[in-house]
Amino acid sequence: MTGGYTGKILRVDLSRKYLAMEDTPEDLCRNYLGGAGFIAHYLWREIPKGVDPLGPENKLIIAAGPLTGVPFSGSGRHGVGAKSPLTGGVAKSEVGEFWGTELKKAGLDAVIIEGRAEKPAYLCLRDGEATLRDAGHLWGRDTRETQDAIRSEMGDRLARVAAIGPGGENLVKYACIMHGLFDAAGRGGLGAVMGSKNLKAIAVRGHGKIKVAEENAPRELARWMRDNLALARDFTEYGTGAAMDAFEALGNLPVRNFRDGLFPAKKIDAVTTMQTYGKKMDACFACAVRCKKVVAIDSPYRVDPAYGGPEYETLASLGSDCGIDNLPAIAMGNQLCNAYSLDTISTGGAIAFAMECFENGLLSARDTGGLELRFGNEKAMLRLIEMIARREGIGDLLAEGVAEAARRIGGKAEQFAVVVKGLEAGMHDPRAKPGHGIGYMVNPHGADHVCNLHDHMYLGSKSWRVKEAQEMGLEPPFPVEDIGPKKVRLFHFVHRRVVLLDSLVLCTFLPYNLTQITDVLNAVTGGQTTPEELLQCADRTLTTLRLFNLREGFSAADDELPSRFYQPKTDGVLADRPLDPVKMREARSLYYQLMGWDESTGVPKEERIRELGLSTA
Repeated sequence: MTGGYTGKILRVDLSRKYLAMEDTPEDLCRNYLGGAGFIAHYLWREIPKGVDPLGPENKLIIAAGPLTGVPFSGSGRHGVGAKSPLTGGVAKSEVGEFWGTELKKAGLDAVIIEGRAEKPAYLCLRDGEATLRDAGHLWGRDTRETQDAIRSEMGDRLARVAAIGPGGENLVKYACIMHGLFDAAGRGGLGAVMGSKNLKAIAVRGHGKIKVAEENAPRELARWMRDNLALARDFTEYGTGAAMDAFEALGNLPVRNFRDGLFPAKKIDAVTTMQTYGKKMDACFACAVRCKKVVAIDSPYRVDPAYGGPEYETLASLGSDCGIDNLPAIAMGNQLCNAYSLDTISTGGAIAFAMECFENGLLSARDTGGLELRFGNEKAMLRLIEMIARREGIGDLLAEGVAEAARRIGGKAEQFAVVVKGLEAGMHDPRAKPGHGIGYMVNPHGADHVCNLHDHMYLGSKSWRVKEAQEMGLEPPFPVEDIGPKKVRLFHFVHRRVVLLDSLVLCTFLPYNLTQITDVLNAVTGGQTTPEELLQCADRTLTTLRLFNLREGFSAADDELPSRFYQPKTDGVLADRPLDPVKMREARSLYYQLMGWDESTGVPKEERIRELGLSTA
């Protein structure tokens, strides 16, 4: 490996207090690249069938990629994965900030953690050295208190801290891992896995140089992004969520647990957020786009700018999906989730679900401890975040996730559960963009909005995305409402493309085409790969994750959308446009075929397994 990798992986067994370095296998880098690919490999090869996700045998896998920490926009990311306590299958998230860059500078490509510490501990990584330290004094503290204390103990204010708050400690099934105070490895309960291991935090500091085979290519790409910032202008000015009013007009905005369509989106969108309460835009490592909001509010809620500000998923999940149009309350909810280490998407989804159950008489004030869980009740939303994090009262039930809460409540509750594979849906409605619905169905980790196709981004003929698709042999137009073979083939390409980025690990927001990505990877590593070979790595990762889920008992029956999406909304543009279940299942079958999986069962065919060099033994 000429460049892009450090060549070292850290193994940690918390039960035995064992820490050891091992070499990063070259064939692993060649076949899986890094990030999501490494996560897929280690989940499949090292976690036995049927392991308790909250037991010591589960492994928390943190992996950088060959592009992590190379100084150009979009490279400040890494992946985190484990067996999910929320779904029982794959949990996979990518996260920005500076943490992954520090990991590479500290001399590591990945960290694999198993076991359970006898008492609370945190892991300290510094320039190739790893130590376990006592965290008893940190247990129960929020993420800001934890970060400040660890930096003080390390004597380094630039140390990067990945930590859990009370949500992770109390094993909330959708607790996340906060990297800093507003960058989350969010989905699937990775924070609960960390909490189950009595691991409060992982701090990292590195001073090493990341090896790059050809120094000029990353510099040229960095200059290109600076020169083309107009392609990401909305992100630079407002972050995500600037187009919420357009989303409402298209039917894409979730309103009151995805039930309704009309909502005053302009009151809570990113433009209003930044114009009213914005302090600045922040950035991940080396990124010129600067897409992260920082807000400050004094009244009626005191919102600390240290916790950043709400991005689109949070503006929708704690806002429109709960029927709440009070922007300070949403920002306060975002702060609480970040402090307690809760995934804002699943938290908002759980609260919206509970509100619909309450309004339909499935939950009563006796069940909720007197809370009037009605859509639009901002005080109930904020109180419920606290109760979920601490597993108090009705919060204990909702901390199990929407799917399990619906099962326990019974009756019509399962009709209100907007989940796939147990994961609460991202804040995009597939009735408005059915290609996105295919992603919800087949993603190994459930209804994720990032590892997905956003149909409206492939309109017109001048978009760089459309041009890239054409270069890969796909022919526009790609109408938003279409879910025929042309759209499925587009989804198949985009899905593999995103998994490739998740393996490299590179931000999906940046307008780099596949040729640029391949060229910079070759320049960094000294390799001679092609776009087609890189997409085959994505195929390998997706198929490996599929095999893992199948081994854990998943089947094609789990690749299904909730009933809500097969019903029209109550008002708005989608009041007469539900998804067609027959067409969606036909699309799923074609996706299976394109992946080399059985068109009915979704089980990878033997010839495909051999082609990808996998083993089911």
